[in-house]
Amino acid sequence: MEGKVPGKQPLLTPYKMGKFQLSHRGLLITEATGVSDTAQGYAHTPGIWTKEQVEAWKPIVDAVHAKGSIFICQLWHVGRVSNTEFQPNGQAPLSSTDKALTPQVRSNGFDVAEFTAPRRLTTDEVPRVVNDFRLAARNAMEAGFDGVEIHGAHGYLLDQFMKDQVNDRTDKYGADKVGIRLSPFGHHAEAGDSNPTALGLYMVESLNKYGVLYCHMVEPRIRAAGEMCECPHSLVPLRKAFNGTFIAAGGYVKEDGNNAVAEERADLVAFGRWFLANPDLPKRFALNAPLNKYNRETFYAPEPIIGYTDYPFLEDIVE
Repeated sequence: MEGKVPGKQPLLTPYKMGKFQLSHRGLLITEATGVSDTAQGYAHTPGIWTKEQVEAWKPIVDAVHAKGSIFICQLWHVGRVSNTEFQPNGQAPLSSTDKALTPQVRSNGFDVAEFTAPRRLTTDEVPRVVNDFRLAARNAMEAGFDGVEIHGAHGYLLDQFMKDQVNDRTDKYGADKVGIRLSPFGHHAEAGDSNPTALGLYMVESLNKYGVLYCHMVEPRIRAAGEMCECPHSLVPLRKAFNGTFIAAGGYVKEDGNNAVAEERADLVAFGRWFLANPDLPKRFALNAPLNKYNRETFYAPEPIIGYTDYPFLEDIVE
């Protein structure tokens, strides 16, 4: 699903990414890679702030490149979506605010996550967190990734600074090979906004000043994880305002994904759940082959096998 929109920067294919172009395997993005020891809020999630982590990523990156894909490292910091169990020395999580997050039902529908009241970052501390992202980006380049994506969506730290239902600060916090993921319409982790369209437009117009590689935007119909709803809002105004490659995500299947690109509502469409359950998803789309059904109950579970690496490839299915 590639294309070029008149008046916009070229898509990823001819962009300044060396020899790498979008192949039949497309663009892969790691999910939720922590930038520091304070960035964590979930069990068994990876990081990229130490030398050991960089070395551990290298064979994974090499394996993805061997399949002909571009590989982007998604950098995140959960902010207040955490508790003392995941924080160094049992300290409080960091955030834009000191407002506590209420307990949340996890995506499997029955586990409940408890959160510790966060500590508001001081004005002087914010640049240190920015530097954590900078160092993590450098580490990603050292590990061999083709670029980084900043996770600014779903109620995590950057979203906690952007959304007016969370950010109650009164201080000043009230580039190439870098993409960003945003969810201005989302209400993840109690981080909603009173005017999400205006917020989204402000963000993309600000990003235009820095030549950001792509904007990875979550559809308004995705209110929270696994929660899709009818919505009068659209990403089209944001897509038109952004000068770079615009990636839409959220509840897509093959047909409406192709329609979104054909109608120029997006340059590219991202697939998460369906790609997880179908490691050969581009091939299945090309052949109109049936898809493996995903099991949401196994999402984000600590079990290393069930639900992540056990979905069969098309050629492994016996008629």
